Amino acid sequence: GSIIAAATLADGDAVKIALPFWIAGAGIVASVFGFFAVGTKDGASQRQLLFALHKGVILSSILVLGFSAVIVSQLFGHDDKEGWKLFACIAIGLIAGILIGQATEYYTSYSFWPVQSITQAGITGPATVIIQGLGIGMVSCVGPVLIIVATILGCNALSGQYGISMAAVGMLSTLGVTLATDAYGPIADNAGGIAEMAELEERVRDTTDALDALGNTTAATGKGFAIGSAVLTSLSLLAAFKDKAGLTIVDIGDPVVLSGALFGAMLPFLFAALTMLSVQKAAGAIIIEVRRQFAQIEGLREGTAEADSDKCVAISTQSSVEEMILPGVYAVLSPLITGLLIGPKCLTGMLGGSIASGMMLAIMMANAGGAWDNSKKYIEIEGACGGKGTTTHKACVVGDTVGDPFKDTSGPALNILIKLMSMISLTIAPIIRGWEDWQYWYWGLLPIGLCFIATLLVWHFYWRNTQDITAPIDDDVVKAPAGTEGEKLLGAAPA
Repeated sequence: GSIIAAATLADGDAVKIALPFWIAGAGIVASVFGFFAVGTKDGASQRQLLFALHKGVILSSILVLGFSAVIVSQLFGHDDKEGWKLFACIAIGLIAGILIGQATEYYTSYSFWPVQSITQAGITGPATVIIQGLGIGMVSCVGPVLIIVATILGCNALSGQYGISMAAVGMLSTLGVTLATDAYGPIADNAGGIAEMAELEERVRDTTDALDALGNTTAATGKGFAIGSAVLTSLSLLAAFKDKAGLTIVDIGDPVVLSGALFGAMLPFLFAALTMLSVQKAAGAIIIEVRRQFAQIEGLREGTAEADSDKCVAISTQSSVEEMILPGVYAVLSPLITGLLIGPKCLTGMLGGSIASGMMLAIMMANAGGAWDNSKKYIEIEGACGGKGTTTHKACVVGDTVGDPFKDTSGPALNILIKLMSMISLTIAPIIRGWEDWQYWYWGLLPIGLCFIATLLVWHFYWRNTQDITAPIDDDVVKAPAGTEGEKLLGAAPA
């Protein structure tokens, strides 16, 4: 997306079109070298583990700066001021990404006060864990927003909208390393699950727990990179949209533009709500299946029989596909509805509102989720507040349960939302170029109709017959073979 935005804003200049591709290629090479810088010793603390990963990111960033200087000098010449201004924009983007990662790390690692304060809040119960976690998530928006604002203003002063797009390319140039640190989190989490299911010795589980806690922080850091780059990319795509749609000045005081901004600010909340509700629905279906297996499979309660885990995996996989239909439809059709029904000015306001609102919500959800998760890990690994099994630990487990859909589902999805809507808007910009407000409103009825039909179909096939997870398991839900232990447990299964 950032490369497309930069190439679009190059105004046909072949050198400017080539620059983002060269920088991205240099970033791949730099990331390969950064990989070899990652390493630590046995028994390392959380801060030492974090520094081990930082070495890879820092080395890659330094190499990208060196490669970028060579590329700029070759493309623009040694004495071209414009080329070196673009180099400064690339450097600003790189530094901004590192700073956003550091800010995210502070709010999600249990080595620092924010996560420790959530653990302390667990002394008085799960409600205060939720309150403290939400507060930490909200205040964590301050640092990244200030960094992004400074980046936008600085790059705009140096080289305009194209400079902002090159800052996004610079921030994403080390994606090979930052994406690896993001993917590291679920890998370490699954390693811990395998160690537990395989009943390996305790020291193995202790090691995977420490790596899992580190993974929660690195995943949040990776999401911070993604959010920051998504905002810069979307802003560049917005500028490209204005150019292609023939807009020069957009007045936020114009009721049409402000209405679009309000509508756009609502969309990330709708998107996040749909994904959160989908998680709850899928979790409920798995709970029903687990209760069914306890009722039907003899010896499962006693540990002498194996559970049918494939069924639970199938439920989760099917739900993940089904529940993304409606959010996907809304994300694709919202720009079409706004642009075709009202016009390009309203669509510009919608994009601006969605970028601002989506950034805040994504940062808050990603960081709050990571902080909740590590508040539990702080107890389990460091033995804080009495260690495992205490009421404080149980309270933090509740926070972790709330945080998982925050950081793993809704938060990351918002990056895709704002970039997708920006790219769709850029695609239809030539079509609506020069349109006045409401000039061809009847074309907007088509995407509205598609939205309505999709909503009805999803409700009819996937939402209408949602099972009640509070109902006792009976013959309407499952049928146990007569005379089996499962038949005795059906009526006695707890609600």
